[in-house]
Amino acid sequence: MPLALLALAVSAFGIGTTEFVMMGLLPNVADDLGTSVPTAGYLVSAYAIGVVLGAPLLTAIGSRVPRKRMLLLLMALFTIGNLASAFAPDFGWLLAGRLLAGLPHGAFFGVGAVVAARLVPDGRQARAVATMFLGLTVANIVGVPAATLLGQHLGWRATFVVVSVIGLGAMAALARLVPQMPVDSHQGLGREMKAMGNRQVLLGLLTAVLGFAGVFAVYSYLSAMTTEAMGFGESSVTLVLALFGIGMTLGALAAGPLTDRALRPTLYGSLAALAVVLVVFPFTVHVQWAALVMVVLLGGIGFMTTTPLQMLVMNKAKDAPTLASASNHSAFNLANAGGAWLGGVAIAAGWGWTSPALVGAVLAVVGLAVAATAGLLDRTPGVSRVVTGGSSAHNKQEAGVR
Repeated sequence: MPLALLALAVSAFGIGTTEFVMMGLLPNVADDLGTSVPTAGYLVSAYAIGVVLGAPLLTAIGSRVPRKRMLLLLMALFTIGNLASAFAPDFGWLLAGRLLAGLPHGAFFGVGAVVAARLVPDGRQARAVATMFLGLTVANIVGVPAATLLGQHLGWRATFVVVSVIGLGAMAALARLVPQMPVDSHQGLGREMKAMGNRQVLLGLLTAVLGFAGVFAVYSYLSAMTTEAMGFGESSVTLVLALFGIGMTLGALAAGPLTDRALRPTLYGSLAALAVVLVVFPFTVHVQWAALVMVVLLGGIGFMTTTPLQMLVMNKAKDAPTLASASNHSAFNLANAGGAWLGGVAIAAGWGWTSPALVGAVLAVVGLAVAATAGLLDRTPGVSRVVTGGSSAHNKQEAGVR
């Protein structure tokens, strides 16, 4: 494994930590800044809005910037956003800091996925991308619980200072380990925008919005389900969230090799399995050991959808994959917001704490239908499987994409 992938994974660890840690710090932030917990919840939304806006915007602005330099600039912006959050004098400034920290998220993963694919031989691109995403999953096992504990004992500001230090360390690793990748002569915003108009790219993004929303319909309310439905105490919430993170990591490890071997079947299988898990979840939630197993399965199977979706939009964008790759993370965050909203609607309607799982199952099935439709419509011969950003990378290995 190239050491440059380690630098990308460390960066992903920092991004994943700051993305999810706010959910555990909302009471602390609300008490310190004199606001309510629901109002403090806008800090989660601000970060997600930053991701949705920043992914296409920053990728477009940096379309002619060499990819290593772009990664360093994005990680610098991430670090500045977290420092701004740490020293925010009031809620408004903290909201702005969270928005700023979220802006580089999607663009970093979009550029990083393309860089990861260029670092490895033909046929191992999905494994390389999945390795980068391991940093994001490990953040949910180690980074988020540790950062939450730190914030609870030393204050929430200390959490963002530590995340800023991680950002500086990631910048050093990127500068040292990632090789220079000059801008290709054909690389530019016009070509990237043209690639975004590809029907298969758009269907892939729609699949991400719908299918992955099924995961977040449950994950957004997993803490409440732990105490209200599973019968655990509040002290067990961290454990349950960590089990979800372990499932995510296992899913990422499995998704890479499977996607390299057969992209579309991996996508179809993971979405179908996700729907099954979500349907079964409400029937097992009251048996504690079974509920914990289902949490791991939900994290694992849910995250197995991310690598094939990432590779799909990159492959279909051919030799201009960066904007499509980044936009995929905007799609994931739209799935986050949409899944959480629909899950909340189900709970507010009085359908019970486990009702978001059934809502999620419907979303997964709809996502599967979109993915299957895209597969039937895909009749393009000679689809490239190697997404290096250069036309020389094209080959005829379309079997794994179909």
